[in-house]
Amino acid sequence: MEINPELMSRTTDMLKMLGLSSYEAQGFAALVYHGVANADTVADTAKIPRTSAYKVMESLVQKGLAKETEGRPRMFKPEDMGKIRGDFEKKLNDLFIDLKNLQDILPSKGEPQLVYTIYGSTQVMEKLKEMINLTESELYVCTPRVKEIRTELKKQLENAAKRNIRIVFVTPPNKRVPANVEVFRKEGLIATDVVSDQKRAMLAGPDLDACGYTDNPALALHVYQFINMMLASGNKE
Repeated sequence: MEINPELMSRTTDMLKMLGLSSYEAQGFAALVYHGVANADTVADTAKIPRTSAYKVMESLVQKGLAKETEGRPRMFKPEDMGKIRGDFEKKLNDLFIDLKNLQDILPSKGEPQLVYTIYGSTQVMEKLKEMINLTESELYVCTPRVKEIRTELKKQLENAAKRNIRIVFVTPPNKRVPANVEVFRKEGLIATDVVSDQKRAMLAGPDLDACGYTDNPALALHVYQFINMMLASGNKE
């Protein structure tokens, strides 16, 4: 019996809203459907490349959505649904607490507090290039997508280093970072957050295909404080 395509699409779309990549969302939905499965079975059901299946399953385990069973071959099963729901509810509650705190610190009058939404990976990268080029003092980049940023923004980051800009990266372990940057390692990163001079900030999705951008210092400060929380709980190299 195959998964209802409409149900699969609706489920994966919601999972992506909760921070999963497309492959992770499809893989997790397929794993829930099977109950217990190996990576190849998940790949076939989820219509994802077999070459990516083990990486996807290991990522789901790392994020607390799946568990690996003992023995061989390697098999996976979903984490307890009650636990998953509790984890997501806590994250959602924390988000609204942060939003409320953000709302409370903003002035009720004066300069508008604007966040611009940018769609498309090319447009997101162009905005990142602009942010780096405008940076005068310090740049903070908290991201799991180090390879893409290191490759696409190589020239801009090199020029920033030549201008004696302090560049700080917060990344997962074992990710290669650009030269001449400070590095903090942190597990479990999902989104990409960038702050330039505490004046402008970007919050991008897991796939870097959409982001929110602001050049309002009050909002940028909030993102800056969040990244510094990541620094405090990370491991400096």
